Amino acid sequence: MITAQLVPTPVGPLALLSRAGVLVAGGFTADPKEMFVRLTPALQAEGLEVVDPAGPAAEAVRAYLSGDLDALDAIPVEQPGTPTRKQLHKALREVKAGVTVSYAELAERAGLPKTAARAAGSACAQNLIAPFVPCHRVLPQGGGYGGYYYGVSVKEWLLNHEAGHKHYAL
Repeated sequence: MITAQLVPTPVGPLALLSRAGVLVAGGFTADPKEMFVRLTPALQAEGLEVVDPAGPAAEAVRAYLSGDLDALDAIPVEQPGTPTRKQLHKALREVKAGVTVSYAELAERAGLPKTAARAAGSACAQNLIAPFVPCHRVLPQGGGYGGYYYGVSVKEWLLNHEAGHKHYAL
């Protein structure tokens, strides 16, 4: 069974979907079904149950919002993808709060050439577990915020929140 929790944040509800204590989806939406339909058919076949927002993932979000920017890193995550996509998602999790990288830098951090920037962009676009897999920390090399599945205003808020608490991420 996939369990869903809704955790309030300053930029709207954050839906957290878990399976056996492992986060399989997370996104800024008030409807957990929006995240559920993005899961693999095998996970969807397990069903979805909305539960009270308690437990390690919800507590990590609350701690993150209170300034403990490393809190999200302790939560185990799992999402589907090719070996390259999984490498990129792993590299994303290693980008510390308060730090931003370009798509080319993310590719390099994942052991790929800089020319794999498009693959890095695709991995960000297909990321199912925001903000635990922090694709919001990837910015276009030419400047600006670029896109974000949940809207640029959410990405901007997350980056500003992290910049305001940088001393926690050292």
